[in-house]
Amino acid sequence: MKILFKNGTVIDYVSKTQDILDILVQDDKIVKVAKDIVDSVDKIVDCKDLYIMPGMIDMHCHLREPGGEHKETIETGSKSAVKGGFTSICPMPNTKPTPDSAIVLEQILKRAKEVNLCNIYPFSSVTVGEKGEELVNFKTQLEAGAIAFSDDGMPIENARIAREAMIETNKLGSFISEHCEEKSVSKGAINAGVIAEKLGVEGVLPEAEEIMAGRDITIAETNNLHTHICHISTKTSVDMIRSAKARGVKVTCETCPHYFSFTVDEVLTSGVNAKMNPPLREEKDRMAIIEGLKDGTIDAIITDHAPHSKEEKAKGLEQAPNGIIGFETAIPAVITNLIKPGHLDYIDMVRLMSYRPAEILGLKNRGEISTGKIADLTIFDPNETYTYTEDMIVSKSKNTPWIGKRLIGKVKYTICSRKNSLSRKLRKVLKE
Repeated sequence: MKILFKNGTVIDYVSKTQDILDILVQDDKIVKVAKDIVDSVDKIVDCKDLYIMPGMIDMHCHLREPGGEHKETIETGSKSAVKGGFTSICPMPNTKPTPDSAIVLEQILKRAKEVNLCNIYPFSSVTVGEKGEELVNFKTQLEAGAIAFSDDGMPIENARIAREAMIETNKLGSFISEHCEEKSVSKGAINAGVIAEKLGVEGVLPEAEEIMAGRDITIAETNNLHTHICHISTKTSVDMIRSAKARGVKVTCETCPHYFSFTVDEVLTSGVNAKMNPPLREEKDRMAIIEGLKDGTIDAIITDHAPHSKEEKAKGLEQAPNGIIGFETAIPAVITNLIKPGHLDYIDMVRLMSYRPAEILGLKNRGEISTGKIADLTIFDPNETYTYTEDMIVSKSKNTPWIGKRLIGKVKYTICSRKNSLSRKLRKVLKE
């Protein structure tokens, strides 16, 4: 099938393009990007006043299946991702059973193929059962379809195990993505400080993240290895990673929209729907995250989409599980809190949400709009303003602090190279 997307503002990081152009797509490839394309096509989609970027890639999310289907499934999570503009997502391995064997990985990939809504690249766990004791067979897991390795949800507390995992995965051209949490100082419900004291709950010390990040940077630097640090949230983490990169350390990292959008004060408004791990921090940390996104210290924006049922979140601030959903609010969070205030521009957004994730994950034909590349596209209205409500949510879970917030930016079409993987709205347009 040939589809011509006309008159959209095409944004591409590699070519530094931000211009009104047409994109001609045939089957799963971009055939041509130019002004005023004339060709015989099956359908023309008018993208006037819309922006077109390379399909977004979320390199850190949670789909809960297998084992947590009451929170989310591969199908409901994929629907939520596509509504949010993501064409590729990477579920973390804290499921039951853990994908620490080829059998479990293959089951996840089989189900993803059946759902067939977006590209799903699962992470394997680093250790068996995410227990931090015995390493998985990295080669076997990569051959089974793992995109990389993480024990996310759990830190690898044993430094010897973490070092060996970095060495072995790097030998295979892969890496580990580390959940940085020093357990001896991480106990608590929200960030340590005035708000925790006011609410009478134990606070999580920022050092819980920073100690472990520092350890992994040291291992990477000493052994000339690549390591990736998950969901950073503090000024000290940003400063350490910036300094390490300046020294040539092969460290990459990611952050989430909630860390540049909110501070711990949001807990006073949203309660358990503002509880996550790492927790929301102080204003100085929020601004440091923004600065890290601006100067390239932070490589990627991820959602850490973490669905939980209402019953689980109703257990109260101290007992409720950590995490919020994030697929469907990612673009509006970036536009509302980074682009409209002038911190970043749309080229930066593509760098952080498409290009760099593709580069880090080794997805060579994604993250760029140019001839011959995979036709994964995210098309959105950068100016639509609305109040986010619970009935807009496609995810099976509704745990988010964005409900009731005024947002700018809305995804209109998600085009994914997987067969038949078009947004419902686009399918309707193509039938007309």
